[in-house]
Amino acid sequence: MRAPSLRLAALLPALLTSTGLMAAPDPADWPAVLEEARGQTVYWYAWAGDQRTNDYIDWVAERVDERFDIDLEHVKVGNTAEAVSRVLAEKQAGNDTAGNVDLIWLNGENFAAMKESDLLFGPFARALPNFALTRPADNPEVVTDFTLPTEGYESPWGRSQITYYYDSDALRGNGDAHDALPQDIEGLLAWAKANPGRFTYPRIPDFTGSTFLKQALIELTDRDEALYAPVEESDFAAVTAPLWDYLDALHPHLWRGGRQFPASSPEMRRLMGDGALSLAFTFTPSEPAAAVADYELPPSTRSYVPDSGTLGNVHFVAIPYNSPHQAGAMVIADYLLSPEAQATKQDLDVWGDRTVLDVARLPAEDQARFALDAENPAMLPAGALARTLPEPHPSWMTSLQDAWQARYVGR
Repeated sequence: MRAPSLRLAALLPALLTSTGLMAAPDPADWPAVLEEARGQTVYWYAWAGDQRTNDYIDWVAERVDERFDIDLEHVKVGNTAEAVSRVLAEKQAGNDTAGNVDLIWLNGENFAAMKESDLLFGPFARALPNFALTRPADNPEVVTDFTLPTEGYESPWGRSQITYYYDSDALRGNGDAHDALPQDIEGLLAWAKANPGRFTYPRIPDFTGSTFLKQALIELTDRDEALYAPVEESDFAAVTAPLWDYLDALHPHLWRGGRQFPASSPEMRRLMGDGALSLAFTFTPSEPAAAVADYELPPSTRSYVPDSGTLGNVHFVAIPYNSPHQAGAMVIADYLLSPEAQATKQDLDVWGDRTVLDVARLPAEDQARFALDAENPAMLPAGALARTLPEPHPSWMTSLQDAWQARYVGR
């Protein structure tokens, strides 16, 4: 058999890639990953419900183009499940090498679903050069997603925790506004009764609204241990009965009498900006301060975390098993963990999303990038996020969403 011509030999890598015969990139050989990534177009399926998030992803796209010759395309989705469903449909159709999704912003039940169906490439996260900056041995939350070990199939890139915010001027008539604020879920019900129509939460299945349900359930149930195991292992009706009793009591006192709910956290923020609400919450702790800096909320806005603590987690990016641009996706995941990208993301003028890096162990010049704007009156005080409640098992999210819709939709 004759040896292939030089021209054919040069074409072989491209031909093998297009037919799915070339091995997936080895995350441990980073120089080879960087080389393979050059010239690739990476399609990142990411939630697009907030303009700050979209602008940040645009900024990342500019940087990875300049530095790594990667074309990053933000495929905007309203729900991460859309991307998960697409990858699953491709697998069912036998498309194992030429998927449309290269990178997904996900966590929780979506990660669990993809992992269970073998839809993820990896493990790759620990091989990323910047992953070490998260110090996972001391920060186990960067390798755990809703109680599930990520096992290197996700790379962390941001932190979230329920944070309440309020208009101190609107509440001034109640004496000391902060002292009058609810400090646990039962206190929130009492506050809503005393301030009818001035609080609400996003319509389920919005992620922030669903997180509120989990927060309330954690505080109300006396069967906490059940929440950290698969939902099918418990008596769902018995565990959740206090939640539905609570919501039945709360809803009549919400904005529009609980007959209508805002579609998302950004819409709830707009209601605050318009003066329709006096108390709201977000899953992005710096969002109120960023909104004040951007003139979306009044300077009288203040933030706090109730004494009972609030639910928090880390959000991740993952790579589908059939992505044709896995090298480019890994390079982007690594860049998202760089001090430059993490500090820019945390900047109130950009997004305000908290870093996953262990800032105290970074070089001094990098630590300086993460200084928070203490002059912004809506910024949380130092240490406020220390009272973090762990996420339940991911199976609880879907079950709570389904039960809420069955109980309240159409009322």
